[in-house]
Amino acid sequence: MTGQPKSAQLQALYQDKRMDPAHRQRIDAAIHMQGRGWLTGRAGGRPWTLSRTNRVVACFGALCILAIISPLLLGLAVLVKFSSPGPVFFVQKRTGYRGRAFGMYKFRTMVANAEALKDSVRHLNKHGADAIDFKIDKDPRVTPIGQWLRRSSLDELPNLFNVVLGDMRLVGPRPTSFNAYRYKDNHLARLSIYPGMTGLWQISGRSDIDFDQRVELDLSYINEQSLMLDLKILFKTPFKVFSGHGAS
Repeated sequence: MTGQPKSAQLQALYQDKRMDPAHRQRIDAAIHMQGRGWLTGRAGGRPWTLSRTNRVVACFGALCILAIISPLLLGLAVLVKFSSPGPVFFVQKRTGYRGRAFGMYKFRTMVANAEALKDSVRHLNKHGADAIDFKIDKDPRVTPIGQWLRRSSLDELPNLFNVVLGDMRLVGPRPTSFNAYRYKDNHLARLSIYPGMTGLWQISGRSDIDFDQRVELDLSYINEQSLMLDLKILFKTPFKVFSGHGAS
């Protein structure tokens, strides 16, 4: 039997949460620290995105959604399992709050060895072969069921587990598959809050915009963060997702 045990692979996803001091200083220097509490306006308080209220509301909301859609999740798991060889879930290393790495859960939409094939299809990257962001239209590694899951964004429903675990929130910048070491200085401020399942990017073009434009939207969200803005984004997300616009 080849390869690492599953437990060892998951452990490896979390081993680099602590980065070297020099890189942490680089992130700290770039992060714009919000200085007022979201509810009281008190100087030095927690902004909405970092508040305990946000954490509790996001966790409770995710648990409620998981309970409601559990039959759908089971049906999708069966489809993925029997459509192609490989596991039901794909756990991908993503970059979250302050550059910490975590394993993000998704339904598997690609062939089992998709990560090993990444370099062979890099020239198909819609943002350019050397771009920091990686997105391919009609990716040859995607399975037939995976194409439908991606088009409908149903592959991202397991992100709800990450919200419950505390690695993500319902609303926030989308976590990147590349680490914070590859971020430019003007990108790092997006790491000042927890990543989210949805955000301004998803309701403003999704994969049709490049990473620099995504960062602009993320910084706009950080500057305007509030409970009402989150509710507005959550309300608009299903309509954008069901339209399939920008998905790939």
